[in-house]
This record gives sequence, structure tokens and C-alpha cells, in this order.
Amino acid sequence: MELRTRPHQRFAYRDRSLLVTSPLGLCTGEGAEGFYFHNTRMLSRLSWSIDGQQVTPFAWSDVSHAALLGYAEVPESQELQETEVFSEVTGAHLELSAFVGDGLRLRAEIANYTHQDRHLVLGLHLAADFSGTAEADAGTPDPTGPALASWDPERRRLELRLDSDQLDRAVRVQVLDETDAGWNDGRLTIPLSVPARGRRRIEVAVCPVVDGREHRPGAGAFTVGSTAALVSRRLGEEPPLLEASDATVQRTWDTAVADLASLPLGLEEGPNALIAGVPLYDQFFGRDTLTTGWQALLALRSPLRDALRVNAALQGERIDDWRDEEPGAMIHQAGDAPASARGDNPFDRYYGDYATPVDYVAMLGQYYAWTGDRDTALQLLPAARRALTWLDRYGDLDRDGLLEYRRRSPKGVRNQGWKDAPNAIVDAEGQVQSDPLITCELQGYWYSALRNIVPVLVAAGDRLYARRLLAQAARLRQRINDRLWLEDAGIYALGLDSDGRPLTPVTSNAGHMLLTGVATPEQGQRVAARLMQPDMFSGWGIRTLSTDNPAYNPFSYHLGSVWAVEQGTIAAGFGRYGCWEQLHGLARGLFDTAELFTANRIPEAVGGLTRDDDHPHPGVYPQANAPQSWSASGTVLMIQALLGVRPVAPAHLLLLDPRLPDWLPELNLRRLRIGDATVDLHVWRHGDRTKWRAQVRTGRLLVRQRPSLRTPQARTARAVESLVSR
Repeated sequence: MELRTRPHQRFAYRDRSLLVTSPLGLCTGEGAEGFYFHNTRMLSRLSWSIDGQQVTPFAWSDVSHAALLGYAEVPESQELQETEVFSEVTGAHLELSAFVGDGLRLRAEIANYTHQDRHLVLGLHLAADFSGTAEADAGTPDPTGPALASWDPERRRLELRLDSDQLDRAVRVQVLDETDAGWNDGRLTIPLSVPARGRRRIEVAVCPVVDGREHRPGAGAFTVGSTAALVSRRLGEEPPLLEASDATVQRTWDTAVADLASLPLGLEEGPNALIAGVPLYDQFFGRDTLTTGWQALLALRSPLRDALRVNAALQGERIDDWRDEEPGAMIHQAGDAPASARGDNPFDRYYGDYATPVDYVAMLGQYYAWTGDRDTALQLLPAARRALTWLDRYGDLDRDGLLEYRRRSPKGVRNQGWKDAPNAIVDAEGQVQSDPLITCELQGYWYSALRNIVPVLVAAGDRLYARRLLAQAARLRQRINDRLWLEDAGIYALGLDSDGRPLTPVTSNAGHMLLTGVATPEQGQRVAARLMQPDMFSGWGIRTLSTDNPAYNPFSYHLGSVWAVEQGTIAAGFGRYGCWEQLHGLARGLFDTAELFTANRIPEAVGGLTRDDDHPHPGVYPQANAPQSWSASGTVLMIQALLGVRPVAPAHLLLLDPRLPDWLPELNLRRLRIGDATVDLHVWRHGDRTKWRAQVRTGRLLVRQRPSLRTPQARTARAVESLVSR
């Protein structure tokens, strides 16, 4: 069994460039096929022909994340058909390559296996509609205006330009070889003579033009190699080497790390901040980049560092209701799709997201804990302070000590917590709720933010503010458990409705509360047990919403599907509360899900169908992205949860409490970086116990085993508070 997300499409992508083809390598203008740059479809049609006959590859595949390669037959000439000379080797084939970068580089190479010269006309059929990615994918392209074509015979260059006063968008297609070329009726024509038993290659550059700036792709070349080599090339860092005794775990890790390395957005403020996913989310989303960077810290550092930098650079400065912006607010998304660039919506710079500010503060603390990078942490601390001020001043609308969100922009995002689909927040009867709303996970992440930022404040010498935040966190924890804990159900409420009443559907949001440490040990055990009941755990993962809720739909976005990113987060929470049986069950489900998919690439979300004889696979959320950055990072965090890794890099300390399941008897993690040190970890099962050995390779590092069960008297928590109070 092998599933492929979006089986009707193939992708090549890099930075802000994306090529979407059919499985046969065609871009016919149907559906989402085409070449995109900055979320704009620069070419809606892109196909080859020979002597007027469309070329359809008999083999077409991605070679890397940024390149596609296919082979097609060249139609026989009438002359060769009549002579039948050397018929056993008569014929020619066409090699088609596409390289995506800062634009698109196309290569067509004809190999002539006959003993006669071949004379033919190579055609490249082109059209442009300048639609947005989301609109094209939905089958409702939204061209701002017609595309005007102009041909420059001296440069052998075609320009297709959007005829609009609102947007400056164009694409230039240039034949790079010195040859005759022409343009007629939507087809670029290139007469060619291919010598007997010889080859002829043509190179074409597709250069997008955005706001007057032309982008030119580099020379096309296939790059293959190890995952470590890809990470080094794209991110400039060396990932640790994982060796797993289970082949599925190994393949899933390798694909996840390679996918993460393929997704940097290339922004000036932070080049290694990652896009959310392909093909729909090829832009910057604040909390997506932060979540991915944090979940991936066991493998990679630079994505979180650069996500923090970009989020700081885009922090809100003014009150702007159209953008749901206030001073200190953190970005939800920043893109330049046509609808945003025209001003139809505020998503060119939109701030309606309460998850980003709490994540930013917490994850700055996590970055410091992993890296000990004091300079970067202190450089970014002012943005965290502004976010904390925003949370106090604008986040708590009714001053009851909890965060509640309310949309002000008529075109903004309705739900501004972890789940941002318009229908994501429902009550026990399945009724969609209106804002203002309180959701539980936002409160938990606020609590986590207040505590995680403390070591950075201590490094800055601001112990007074650190003590204030610890006291605020203690009060918040009590408030959360007083108002959101459902004792009879043994789980946290989804939140509070606009009248302050508990929303009681069983949802995955409660699992986030374990990660944050806001639950008591008893509450943590009860939440874990409840989430693994059949109405929540499908056998593949924990659903976003219980099957008992009337709104449940296994193929919805947030009302019953299963998200890999949440499996990683909840697994880390299970480990924190010592819920090993539940952790192992969740890990088994995630890796079994990966095994279903091509290259073990877990999509954005899979269906919430129960795993049984009638449903041997769960299906896929219909509009899912793959790769999706936080599905890849969720895999990394799952491994971290099994190892029980908790770094304290400023103290040159690594705490761990590994618990491997019986189906994963051994893990080796080499060159793990904690601060300036590197360490090799060897973890294995011995009977029912998990043992480990650590070898520090470089730097100074103390490695100790400590239980990760969350208690108010936990030794690590006492140590932090003692440090602050000195």
C-alpha cells in the first residue's frame, strides 16, 4: 500500500518559486498546474510539442525538491517511417528537465539514435493568468486582468505582462541558445537540426517580474546526496545523525529532516525561516515558522533562530483594525498573493493571531535553552518584552486574567488561537461559536511563555522582572485550572464561549496543556488517558475533535482530522507527565502513518477514520500540503519525546529520561548539539528498561538522567526559581 498526497500533482520548489505539473509532467492550465512565483501563477500553461504534436513523457519524477526530470518519445518523421533503416535502433527521445530557483530553468535535450539527421520544430506552449495559488488550487482562478504578449526576436524573449493598474506582474521567457526562435498563437517555436547519432540541447529561462524587479534563475543542475549534505547546502549547519533499529523510523526521520532543509523562505531578515507547506502555503506564517523551528531543535537550530528574527522584524507598531494590528502584536501571515497585493484582504501583513505572541516568548526561551546563544537571545529580548506587554494590554480584553480573541477586521481570520479554521471552535452540540472566545491552549502557552523567558531575563540581568513573571505564571496556572478544568470529564475544556461558559467538546487542544506543564500530575495522567480513548485516538493519531461530537467530520480541517504536528506536541506532553504507554501508542501511530506514504512523507493532515479492517489507511485531508514543515518537525519532536531530552545549554547541562517502546529497541543519535558541545547518545532497551550511554565529543557538557514527570517540586523548576531569587 502506498498513498501519495495530491496524487494528481507533482512539485518542484525552492524559496518563493513553485512548479506544479500533472503526474505526466504537463501544465495544461487545468486546476493548479503552472509555475508560481511569490504566490502568483506566472505561467498557467507550460507544455512541449514536436512538429505540432504534444509531447507526453512516459516517465516523469522529481529528482530533488527543486528539480524534475522526464523522458518522452520523439514522433517518427515520415521519411524514417518509409525507409525503416536500422529499425531496431530507429527513433529519438526527448529529455525534459525543470530546475526551480529564483525563477525557472527549462532544458530540452533531443537524443537522435537514427543514422540520419533529424529536422524538427520544438514548441513550448505558454499562457499566463497571474492568479493566486489558493484560487488556482480551488479551481477558481482570479486573474486581475488579461496577459499581454510581446516578442523580442533579437533577444529571443517573450514577455507576458499583466494588463492592470493594480499589480505589476510579468514573466519573461527567453531562449538562451543562439538559434532561430519565433512566437505565434501561444507557442514559442524553435527549429532544430539534430545530427545522426547525436544530441541537441535547448535551454530556456523563465524570469518572473514582480514590482519592476526581474528575477533570473541560475544554471540548472541536479543535486543528489545525503540528508546531511542537503542540510549543509541549504541551511549551513550539520544535523545530528540518527540511526534507528526500526527501518520505518529511520526513513521517516531522513525524509523529515531533508524536507525541513528544502523549505527555507530566503527572507533577508532570516533566510532559514521556513515556509509552511507546498503548494498552498509558500509564504511566511508567524506561528508556523516558530512551531516548526521549535519542534525541530533536536535536528536543526537555524530555522528557529531565523523565525524569531523575522517575527521580530514584522512585529506590530500601530493600531490598524483592517490588519487586526496593535503595538507589540505578532504577525499571523505576510504574503504577496494577488488578492493581498490588490488590497482585497489584509494578508499582506496581518496580525490576527494570539498563538504567535505566546509562542514567540516561549520559543525564544527554548532557543536559549538549546543553544546558549546569549547574544541572539538578548538581541531578540526587546521583541519578547513588547509581546508580553501586548498580551497584558490587548490580549486580555475583559481583564479577567485570561486571553480572549476578537476579530476586528471584516476580512480577517475568525479564529485566532491554535485552530484557525472558521468553524474550528464548536460546543458540545457541534455549534460553531462566535467571538470573543477563550481557548485553553492559548492560556497554557501563555503560562509556558512566562516561565520559558525567565532564563533570558536572568541573562539580561533583569531578575526583578523575572520574579514578576514567575509570580504571574503561578497565578495564571491556578486560574486556568479553576476555570477550564472539567473534573467529571477528566480533561480541559476547549475554552469559554462569549458569555464565559465552558465549551465542553473533547478536542486535541487539551493535549497542548500537557506540553506547557500547566496541569497537575494527576490531571496530566487523566488527560493522557482521555485522549487515547477510541473516540479521540483513531489508531493513526489523536483527532482534532471527538467522533462523539455532532460536528465531527474525518476529512475536515479541524473537526476530526489528525495532524502530525499535534502528535509531536502531545507526545512531548505525554513524556513530560510520564505517560509512557500513551506516548508509545502515539509514536506507533505516527510512524505507521508515515509508512503509508511515498518516501514516508507525512502530509499536513490525514483523515480521522478509525483504523480497522474496513479502513486500512485513513485517507488524506483533501487540500493537504506535502511536504508540510510542521509535519516534518513533528517527527523530530516525537524522537525527542522518546529520548526525554531536556537541554539547559547555559548551564552546560543535558537532562534526559529515555523510554523506548518494544518495537524500537535501539537508537543512536550522533553529534547532537547542546550549546557549544556535541554529544553522542546511544539508547537501547534491556528487558523492560531503557538504558543509555553518552559520549561528549566536543565542548563541556554534563549529561544526567532526570524524570520528566511534571510536579511543582520538580528539581529543575526549583533550580530556576532559586537562580532568579539570588
